[in-house]
Amino acid sequence: MNSFRIVGPLIRLLDAEKAHTFTLWCLRKGLVPSQRSVDDSVLQTSIWGRNFSNPLGLAAGFDKNAEVVGPMLSQGFGFTEVGSITPKAQPGNPKPRIFRLSEDKAVINRMGFNNNGVEPAIENLTALRKQSLNGLLGVNLGKNKDTAVALDDYKKGAKQLCRFADYIVINVSSPNTPGLRALQDKQELEVLIAGVQQTLREEMGDKAPPLVLKIAPDLTAEDKEDIAAVALELALDGLTITNTTIERPDSLKSAHRSEGGGLSGAPLFEASTKVLSDMYQLTEGKIPLIGVGGISSGEQAYQKIRAGASLIQLYSALVYFGPPRVTQILEDLSGLLKRDGFNSVSEAVGADHL
Repeated sequence: MNSFRIVGPLIRLLDAEKAHTFTLWCLRKGLVPSQRSVDDSVLQTSIWGRNFSNPLGLAAGFDKNAEVVGPMLSQGFGFTEVGSITPKAQPGNPKPRIFRLSEDKAVINRMGFNNNGVEPAIENLTALRKQSLNGLLGVNLGKNKDTAVALDDYKKGAKQLCRFADYIVINVSSPNTPGLRALQDKQELEVLIAGVQQTLREEMGDKAPPLVLKIAPDLTAEDKEDIAAVALELALDGLTITNTTIERPDSLKSAHRSEGGGLSGAPLFEASTKVLSDMYQLTEGKIPLIGVGGISSGEQAYQKIRAGASLIQLYSALVYFGPPRVTQILEDLSGLLKRDGFNSVSEAVGADHL
């Protein structure tokens, strides 16, 4: 029985942020049952020399302080990403700052990188090392709102957290930290990526985790060309495409549609997939891409992969469909890959561009 059909509507009676806090508490207490894993060789894939049991991961923003890595991996994900983590703790923006757009299967948030900072994250991740995790772990880095030189914060985060991560993400695309998206400018980006790469080499040498850049969906053609050029020039390990959008499609029905912040969920799917497709072409398929934005079905996951994603992530779909949707997506994705004659996820990556 899908217990979320009963529990989900009750949780959604709570304010959105209180519902999230309650969900994290339930996960920490072991009150959320594990989901049936989908063990299918067609879903297995290898990126950066790391083996993923399946390509579907939990996007950053859900587990900001690395508190529920094990419980979320037990929901069937092949990997999970914690953060965004900033060097110092910060409260984020004033509440209310999360809004469900139920009619649109969407969410608007303006959280503002609220998190407990690096030190508590290190404590949680150190404890994780004593466990046998059923999946891989990404660590997403942000900057503190009051930091003048962004590179300083990203280097601090990379230095302190790299030893825990299967991959590291630089988040320069949240719309909720003033000036952050300006770091996607070509010159700023070159300095930022090169600086973090140097820090990772200094800390871990050739054992350093892969470095990934998370970009916005709200980019001009020139922006995308510049980002692709920098990624290729500096041999960046990956791109996460995309973060939330500041655009508001005319199709939105919810009364919350005019709230400020980043929009995620179903309305983001088309725009984020277009950016994904563009970046796959601009990088000539040479850089692994993580596709995120609006995925709630196996068909949509498959579209992201065919557009160029080697890995995929979701978050907002959990708000409306709960953990059972992870199993459903993977089962449907497996069927679609086999239907079209693919023996693995990697064979289908970028298939729409062939």
